[in-house]
This record gives sequence, structure tokens and C-alpha cells, in this order.
Amino acid sequence: MGLRAAEADAQPATANRLWRTIKSFIFWSYERGTVQYDIMVTLILIFVFFSPRLINFNDRPVQRNPHSTGVVVYPDGQGEFIYQVDSRAVPAGNDFAVRAALLRVIEPISGSVSISRYEAVTDDRGHVVAYKVWVQRE
Repeated sequence: MGLRAAEADAQPATANRLWRTIKSFIFWSYERGTVQYDIMVTLILIFVFFSPRLINFNDRPVQRNPHSTGVVVYPDGQGEFIYQVDSRAVPAGNDFAVRAALLRVIEPISGSVSISRYEAVTDDRGHVVAYKVWVQRE
């Protein structure tokens, strides 16, 4: 009976020691320069340097087109702004249709505005590539 009691006492003591070791690792209670401290730092460094190779964190930068809307805004030098709108965003048509299409592109960016004037920007072959639009806030 004495041997069994000693075995029964040894199991909780071993579990108790194991729990104390785990708890001291979790709460980082070891001093610098101890073997346990060095083991913890080594495990952290291994995780930091090798986990990106083994785990897909989905942290890639988003590929962005800098002019995804085809609109470039720049000052005109008189306190107002000129919007340069890509011609692919504006279907060809009469003056009224072009103005309406330009407003549909510009208003989500600038808010409520009215077009004071616009002019077509052409390439060397005479094809319209963009529209310069001068707007006024309403």
C-alpha cells in the first residue's frame, strides 16, 4: 500500500511541476541569462523569421492603379481645380451628353459642381484621349 501511495503522490507532483513550468513560460517569469529565458527568446525569433514562409498571412499589398477612375485633379493657379477625365469614361456624343457624362464622373469625387467649360485633349493623330474640365462648386 505504501508503494501505491508514493506513486499516487508522484503523479500530482509531476503534473504540478509541469503546470508551474508552463505558467512561468506564459507569464515570462524567468530572469535574463537563464536557459529558460534563452529558449523563449529563441522560440520567438524562430516564429518571427520562419512563420511568414510557412503560414499564409494574406498580407500582400493591394495592387492599385493610381488613376483607376481615370480622373486627375490639379490646381489651375487661380484657386480652382481642373479635372482631367479619361475619354474612355465619357461616351462620344453631343455637348449635352458629354457634359452629363463628365458630371457623372466628377461629382462623386468633388461633390455638387457645375461645369463652366471643358475642352478635349487629343493625341498626335487627333483622337480624343481626355477632357480638361473647369468646374465651379454649387
